[in-house]
Amino acid sequence: MFPDASLNSNLVIKLSPKDDKMKTAVIYTRVSSTGERQSTARQVADLTDYANRNGLEVVEVYEEHISGAKRNEERAVLTECIDYAVTNGVEVVLFSELSRCGRAVWEVLDTIRTLKDNGINAYFQKEGLSLFGTDGKENPYLAVMVSVLGVCAQLERENITYRLNSGRAKYIADGGKLGRKVGSVKSKERKQEEYGKVIRSLRAGKSIRDTAAICSVSISTVQRVKKEFAI
Repeated sequence: MFPDASLNSNLVIKLSPKDDKMKTAVIYTRVSSTGERQSTARQVADLTDYANRNGLEVVEVYEEHISGAKRNEERAVLTECIDYAVTNGVEVVLFSELSRCGRAVWEVLDTIRTLKDNGINAYFQKEGLSLFGTDGKENPYLAVMVSVLGVCAQLERENITYRLNSGRAKYIADGGKLGRKVGSVKSKERKQEEYGKVIRSLRAGKSIRDTAAICSVSISTVQRVKKEFAI
């Protein structure tokens, strides 16, 4: 995926040191699992520590459980995070790495462009990159670097997909059967009954995060319900 900052130390641009007035920041984290197998706790802890060391006041933390193969339009929490930053004049958005900004190069660049156009800095911890330098000027190398690194990530993802498809084809050729067992998939009517409270909350205009808290379910569950019932 993306290389560590230690391999590109000459290209690292740090955020401004602590000012008299603390700058506001939001944290965005993501893990690929749509269940409870993975946690964003480590990303949140690392970025919170970074914020504390650099005089940043974290005002919101956004945690998303969704596959890295999903497009940004399907990443409701990422969209909510960026919208909040823009609407509330947040000064910095903290990411654990560049890949958290999007599935494809153009999506990463689009996220960065949105932040830049609104005067919001972005920091990517793994790569040690920021959108603006200590002098407040835009990092002229960031777009080029994102493009190069992003292409590498896409190639890696395509290789993984190729290997998975190849293995699947061999499995079928050897007599294997794909798909879930009959009866293991919930009907839409059953889901509507099971997640009725989630559906009502979303239709009442509650956010994904608020709905998850109110209904005591994971954010990924709310995202799936929202998508399936086109709310």
